[in-house]
Amino acid sequence: MEQWSVQLAPQLRALVALASAGGHMTRAAADLNIPQSSMSRKISALQSALGVPLLIHDGRAVRLTPDAHQLAVRLRGPLDELDLALAEASGSTDPERGTVRFGFPLTMGSGRIPDLLAEFRHRHPNIKVLLKQANGSELGADLLSGDLDLAIVIPTPERLNHVEIGKQAICVVLPAGHHLATATELRLDQLDGDTFIANPPSYNLRQITEYWCRSAGYDPDIAIEVTEFATIRELIGRDLGIALLPHDDRNPSDIVEIPLAGHQYRRTIALAWGTSTQSAPTRQLHEYLVNGWGQDEV
Repeated sequence: MEQWSVQLAPQLRALVALASAGGHMTRAAADLNIPQSSMSRKISALQSALGVPLLIHDGRAVRLTPDAHQLAVRLRGPLDELDLALAEASGSTDPERGTVRFGFPLTMGSGRIPDLLAEFRHRHPNIKVLLKQANGSELGADLLSGDLDLAIVIPTPERLNHVEIGKQAICVVLPAGHHLATATELRLDQLDGDTFIANPPSYNLRQITEYWCRSAGYDPDIAIEVTEFATIRELIGRDLGIALLPHDDRNPSDIVEIPLAGHQYRRTIALAWGTSTQSAPTRQLHEYLVNGWGQDEV
């Protein structure tokens, strides 16, 4: 079986490339730097070897069958690891050249991460860093599928390799004219009766907002759901509600941030990756982020 899998490796790579190209045969062939005719032959050979249909023909276009798509998702990581192992064994991996696909949370668009990425690029100008900003569940899915090499994720992921690198404090964000806006710190029970603005229910920050408020004795009145944190702050400045959010250096002047009383209102920040091994450029960024994170809390 192992020998059979190795013999099929070129065809399996073709399937993964076709899935990544959305079923576009010409684009997938270009990504593999092979003629389209060779690409078609590889897919046909794989269909014959497996004995299952992989493509659905829709006029001149093709689509992957559900089984083919699932197979491509499961193969991407192992094939990347195989390529990496072969490259390292042959001494062809250059730690100062390559591409790293890196993700980070929506709450970290300013401050520590942009600073570290800028410093990394100045020190390693030949390593290209492709960035994606998204919520934690999407970043985790991209790591598992192989679409990202490395990501900062909140909260700590259960199914991924990771290392904890810090904590993120959550504070109360209020309109500047709010009757509690001059407080030095606030308890959550003091916010009972206020209107909250929050992310959709799938977001971790929404979930812990509801959990913390219920632990304080009430269900938060969430009247507005917004995915973008900058928009939440803009709406707070227009006196449409309050929110529990991490610190942001770019706050508008018409809102204030006030710490929550107690040390439990923090989220763990983790650096995560989906594969058992990392490419040399990915290791460079990994080590730089861990060593450069510095303070325990942001």
